[in-house]
Amino acid sequence: MQTDRIGGATHRLSSLDALESEAIHIIREVVAEFERPALLFSGGKDSVVMLHLATKAFWPGKVPFPVLHVDTGHNFPEVLEFRDRTVERLGIRLVVGSVQEYIDRGELSERADGTRNPLQTVPLLDTINANKFDAVFGGGRRDEDKARAKERILSLRDEFGQWDPRNQRPELWNLYNGRHTVGQHVRAFPISNWTELDVWRYIERENIELPGLYYAHQREVFRRDGMWRAVGEVSQPTERETVETRMVRYRTVGDMSCTGAVESAAADVSAVVREVALSTLTERGATRADDRISEAAMEDRKKDGYF
Repeated sequence: MQTDRIGGATHRLSSLDALESEAIHIIREVVAEFERPALLFSGGKDSVVMLHLATKAFWPGKVPFPVLHVDTGHNFPEVLEFRDRTVERLGIRLVVGSVQEYIDRGELSERADGTRNPLQTVPLLDTINANKFDAVFGGGRRDEDKARAKERILSLRDEFGQWDPRNQRPELWNLYNGRHTVGQHVRAFPISNWTELDVWRYIERENIELPGLYYAHQREVFRRDGMWRAVGEVSQPTERETVETRMVRYRTVGDMSCTGAVESAAADVSAVVREVALSTLTERGATRADDRISEAAMEDRKKDGYF
């Protein structure tokens, strides 16, 4: 609990109230300080919470910046449908960078492992530069990964979009330094201090809609790398891998070719909250094959400009 004084009386803030207040403060500070912000929005739960916070920050006005998505071409169709429906409902401009277009032009090549997540960096940086975005909101949280735990709330990217984890600005007393030069931009992480459980408790409290993949459903899957992978156009089992129908849900909804499901009976948000509260594995560690390449897989990608 945190306390605040209103009209001489002491008002107790719940942990969720405090986190929400901090996030809204950061969003407003960035919009006040930067000329052309944008919000990374994939349709995943963290970006959905971010967009919800932005709508609250500027209500009853509209969100005063566009949302940006780098489409790998391997995204879950259900998530893309949710993305499009959400931006249409809120009347927000959607900017899309396409990995497939870069592959078609020969500017990127498919990886041997089939995953396209690492291929997002170049389209992301090009889209940021083309639109002259000087601040980009992301839904990264410190509990997801060791590399993300090193990030500041406002994280400077140099002229090449790269991040130097050894050269970060102090953020004492919640003072955020957004200073940058032409060609540089800043990544802003308003929910950096949230945990996966905080996100789900907030979704429950605010009655926030999510893609159905986040809740238990029957799906054809096969076992690979200790994870259940969905059968789909870009995710096919080998002859040695057996297809089964299982009750699963997704903790994160990235590239279909590297995102695993978890067995679960949690069919609604309250059940997911209970399940996450008991989990001992981070969502990325449990369900993202691309983060298992090495101990420094995420940090190496972030240094190059990945979000």
